[in-house]
Amino acid sequence: MAVKLEFVINSTCVAHYSKIEENLCKIGIPKSSIQTLHNVSSIIIKTTLPSTYVLNTIESTGVKAVLKGYGSTTNANMDVAVAMLGGTTGYSDSNIKGIVRFIQINENQCIVDGTIDGLTPGKHGIHIYECGDVSNGCESIGNHLNLLQTKHGSQIDDKSHRHTGDLGNIEVDAQGRTTFYLYDHLLNVSDLIGRSIAVTENEDDCGKTNINSSEVDGNCGKKIACGIIARCSGLFENNKKICACDGITLWEERNVPLAGPGRQKNNKI
Repeated sequence: MAVKLEFVINSTCVAHYSKIEENLCKIGIPKSSIQTLHNVSSIIIKTTLPSTYVLNTIESTGVKAVLKGYGSTTNANMDVAVAMLGGTTGYSDSNIKGIVRFIQINENQCIVDGTIDGLTPGKHGIHIYECGDVSNGCESIGNHLNLLQTKHGSQIDDKSHRHTGDLGNIEVDAQGRTTFYLYDHLLNVSDLIGRSIAVTENEDDCGKTNINSSEVDGNCGKKIACGIIARCSGLFENNKKICACDGITLWEERNVPLAGPGRQKNNKI
């Protein structure tokens, strides 16, 4: 099922928007799914593609773009959440950075849309964890979220054969990047706010072996990157142009940390 992405573009030029439409059509997004609002520097896109892929396609035309809102195509009131991994969070290996978004598209389906860089090539387990406590980094986020008290399984298993937070594995390419877009029948964004998501050093066996703790965590090794899941803006809910607390603009925010000394106006990149 498709979602709607709301981007703000740093241009009002009609020619730029025509080129954006052309490039989006090349990756399989029809013109009927693209709404360009060049007079207010925005574009609305209906798609089933990962948001990072769409963003990169827009920016391949030479303009800058920021994902401003994300939501269901059928119900604008459905919840949306986001988790940042790496950067200045201090919760992960310093080389790992990424963003994962959760979009409730209806009562029975949640989309998990993410891009993570800095991982070793191959498969890595990815799970939702019960706590948003990062006082001791990824070691203090608890166990897999397991609302139904079931055994460990895979993301595609029936709810009686998986933890709520079991998302299986992500495949990392030779450049250390993974981009994923998952439909999940068990996750609900309202249950995720204030919890964490983490990536593990090894592949998750999804409870298919009987070695050691496979029924608990899939023998996937230590957690190497994590982030707290927080509520975020849905479609047309984000009107911010500049942060009142530190003066960072929408465009500058792309290149500075979310918090800490590096975010200060006089230190911006």
